[in-house]
Amino acid sequence: MAEIRAGMLLLASPELLDPNFADAVVLLLDADEGGAMGVVINRPSPVPVIAVLAGWGDIVAEPEVLFRGGPVSPEGALAVALVRDGTIAPPGLRPVTDRLAIVDLEGEADDIDAAVDGVRIFAGYAGWGAGQLEGEIDGGDWYVVPSLPPDAFQADPTDLWREVMRRQPGELAWHVNRPVDPELN
Repeated sequence: MAEIRAGMLLLASPELLDPNFADAVVLLLDADEGGAMGVVINRPSPVPVIAVLAGWGDIVAEPEVLFRGGPVSPEGALAVALVRDGTIAPPGLRPVTDRLAIVDLEGEADDIDAAVDGVRIFAGYAGWGAGQLEGEIDGGDWYVVPSLPPDAFQADPTDLWREVMRRQPGELAWHVNRPVDPELN
């Protein structure tokens, strides 16, 4: 099994029938013995960011809408930034990987604008208690794969699950064409 750590992606397997996560791509933002949390990065909503967080509208990546980050605290907002290559994250950014950081939305967008290539804002997040995610992975619900920094900032995330799956080595990439119910094949 791949290591579960911040910056990895969880790709929902066809066996995962929970409507919150069917066909989801989740970017893990934190993972340790106490549990894990992340955001679904391929579910844009119709709500413009400026309708909810007006001060952040100028630095969010296209499309400039809120994304449905997960079923936990959907009324709350969490943001992820793509840090410019070679830039040290300024105050207001908490590094997740060398290029990804969690944004402090209590601050000002102007304070981080020069350090980022884009921000994505999520309504809600996905969370797992101690051992829960490992159990779901062992049960075949998720594929754990490495991410690329731009994954969370696709202008059109519609085919993100397939794009990420296609670049995986070996037999894992075969799952890109797998039917939902192999028994019907």
